[in-house]
Amino acid sequence: MEIARDRYLQRLVERQGNGLIKAVTGIRRCGKSYLLLKLFHRHLLESGVDEGHIVEVALDDRANKALRDPDALLSYLRNRIAQDGQPTYVILDEVQMVDEFEDVLNSLLHVDGADVYVSGSNSEFLSSDIVSKFRGRSDEVRVRPLSFAEFMSVYDGPADEGWDEYVMHGGMPLALSYQRVSNKEEYLRGLFQRVYLTDIVERNHVANVAELDELVDVLASAVGSLTNPSRLQNTFRSVKGKSLDDKTISSYIGYLEDAYLVTEAQRYDIKGRAYIGSPKKYYFEDVGLRNARVGFRQVEENHLMENIIYNELLLRGYNVDVGVLDKYGKSPEGKTERRRLEVDFVATLGSARYYVQSALSVDDPAKREQETRSLLGIPDSFRKIVVVKGAMRPRRDEDGITYMGIRDFLLDDGSLDS
Repeated sequence: MEIARDRYLQRLVERQGNGLIKAVTGIRRCGKSYLLLKLFHRHLLESGVDEGHIVEVALDDRANKALRDPDALLSYLRNRIAQDGQPTYVILDEVQMVDEFEDVLNSLLHVDGADVYVSGSNSEFLSSDIVSKFRGRSDEVRVRPLSFAEFMSVYDGPADEGWDEYVMHGGMPLALSYQRVSNKEEYLRGLFQRVYLTDIVERNHVANVAELDELVDVLASAVGSLTNPSRLQNTFRSVKGKSLDDKTISSYIGYLEDAYLVTEAQRYDIKGRAYIGSPKKYYFEDVGLRNARVGFRQVEENHLMENIIYNELLLRGYNVDVGVLDKYGKSPEGKTERRRLEVDFVATLGSARYYVQSALSVDDPAKREQETRSLLGIPDSFRKIVVVKGAMRPRRDEDGITYMGIRDFLLDDGSLDS
């Protein structure tokens, strides 16, 4: 089964020959090696690059064990760089298996004709701070699990059934290869526990693994809910019967973010045009992994749909915040009251901005009024969109609010402008 990852392939193509190290990053098992060693390799050949100008080293291959020595690898690569004035594409997979790999990569920047692409999968390379090791000398291509559109490109069934499968098991590529539900779920549970958390523990020298496990479960249960370390501390005390200080909680959340497992969404005051501090929301990189942490039980479709929309907006390149809007009115006693409304997402890219609300349904007038109340209070003309679960072709009401079904939103890259 071949899955096109055209968005990421195009990002690699755009960066060819820019003189920087192309660092392909992202959560483990999301398809980084596949992108480089198969899709990008094939693109180079189809665009006329001679095979002799492509040097690939899969460093997790036992046959390349000798090249895990940094000096041996650097010597090997220098000898493979063509001297005919044409670029040689150097692709290093699992580069973290080389001691002092940073020095090797920095040295390659001084080799004329070398165009360097790297990926890795251990706790160090997976961390979001990898690019900082080559600040000013690297270009990151962030790869994510399969989007719904990528998932549906290989899913054998109708879109509504595909949606149900995606909400439950997410977009980790290898999960698609399993036919039995039990095998999918066993794979996702093992991936989270034995791969991701092990990486985090090793990288950050976590002494109390049980505490980290508990925090992950709490975040998974409260996906998309406003929270902060102090609230989580209270949750541990009241629900778990455990004492875990807020500084430790903040550190653990930082570890999860560095490993690309969760992402923080800040709150943004739409009228005041300023960020609000705590509390914040946290979304998972993949809803299937999130569901694995709760035993595939707490599958609240409204929260998971919100998580999927958030991930899609990030995938499209938007900066995404949670919108906050203060609305003032009079109480029955005539006193001025402030009511704080929320817009699920404020998506910004350059001068473009979109306000996006996620709703399972707006069929009931009261529900529609509830979902659009915050959008109607926004004092600007940027596009306002409500994404609903059911099938609904994009349509706009008399207040200028656009409604569309979730599948139309996810399957059309230009859906925000439909």
